[in-house]
Amino acid sequence: MQYGLVAHRLHRIGQDCALLQWARLCEPGLRELGLHFHATGGAHDVLVVNGLLRDQLVSVGYGRDGGLMRLVSRIAGGVEPGTVLDGVVFFIDPVNPTSMYPETLALKRQCIIHAKPFVATLAGAIEWIAVELILAGKADALFPQARACWELEAQTMALVAHDALKNEMLAFAGDHFDTLSRFASRVATGTTGRKLNAMAWSRGWDSSRPWVTCYQSGPLGGDAQIAERVLDLQCQKVIFFEDPHVARQHEADIQLLERSVYSTAHATTCINTPAMARRWATAAAALAAQRSR
Repeated sequence: MQYGLVAHRLHRIGQDCALLQWARLCEPGLRELGLHFHATGGAHDVLVVNGLLRDQLVSVGYGRDGGLMRLVSRIAGGVEPGTVLDGVVFFIDPVNPTSMYPETLALKRQCIIHAKPFVATLAGAIEWIAVELILAGKADALFPQARACWELEAQTMALVAHDALKNEMLAFAGDHFDTLSRFASRVATGTTGRKLNAMAWSRGWDSSRPWVTCYQSGPLGGDAQIAERVLDLQCQKVIFFEDPHVARQHEADIQLLERSVYSTAHATTCINTPAMARRWATAAAALAAQRSR
């Protein structure tokens, strides 16, 4: 597997920065998986100077030299053999102006279009390496911080889906109902939440209580309501099925929710596609089955 790797300055300065925390924690697992990274210049240099992942890194150049643009191309298939990327880890600082640059937005959009992971927080990057280890049959390689990601009974999950993907969300929630029901609580935006509650009640969930707490629809402020839960560390996982093919009237609200996740990078994860969500849920079920044996 090959991933893109990017880190804004905030996340690569100092020995406790997110990039170094992640690399130190995950290096044994990354070697176990044989995962290689096409890294932008800043991230590449910090890892090399600190003696981390040296034989698993390829530099694509600094952002000012088009490094991020190269990653967008390689998510879409690239132009040279052997350069196709399977996903991206991007430690995003929401107040860094480049977080809104066209190449940053295009990178996330192409990951969604091609159903490839786009992982943008420290918590998410730790969790995603755990997903890959579990699905590779290497759960024994999980370290304590990775195992903590799977204590779902202590977490709240948000479920959000754009109109074209609401049926995908219902199918995902139905297929993985037992896993999602392990969460301490669930929240959702308007229509999606009402559909999810109807699905849960049809499956025998106690009809006197909702399976998800419904907030406003996205255009009426539901995304902002969930963002406040995220900022208060009362929502640890956001599953947001985004439609990259349509203009969104409430684009600012969508960005607000995503940036709340980036602002709580140590505690919150975000999943943007059905393929990524199903892979995560399959890993969660596999680990739970292993623990019960």
